[in-house]
Amino acid sequence: MQEVVVDASVIVKWFVEEEDSDKALKIRDRYIEGEIRIITPDIITYEILNALYHKRIFSEGELCEVSEALDSFLFNLYPLKGEYAKRAVTTSFENDITVYDSAYISLAIIKNTYLYTSDDKLIGRLKKNYLKYVKNIKDI
Repeated sequence: MQEVVVDASVIVKWFVEEEDSDKALKIRDRYIEGEIRIITPDIITYEILNALYHKRIFSEGELCEVSEALDSFLFNLYPLKGEYAKRAVTTSFENDITVYDSAYISLAIIKNTYLYTSDDKLIGRLKKNYLKYVKNIKDI
């Protein structure tokens, strides 16, 4: 089974109807059907819940339900430490991006797979040698 990294910009679209939500849902469905395994930095839940909170469309109870739904997905979570942390710092400096964003790309590099994202600004900042590890969900 192929492992892929999926960032918060994609998973947020599982809960909110917005541009490319249909493509994000295809990734979710492939995960549910066992075609792919989602791996991600362990900060993913913080990022998703924070993004959804700031959209101001969920009640407290609804956001708690989203949290429970995220728990049920059982993503393989990776803590930022050791060689992974070093790679994330290097990636951050080389691309002038946040360590949060570099954690996703660095995990894809370490695991020799892809990061699925809908973050066009992030993609635009990446140097060419990093782009081979990134897939924009618009292209799915």
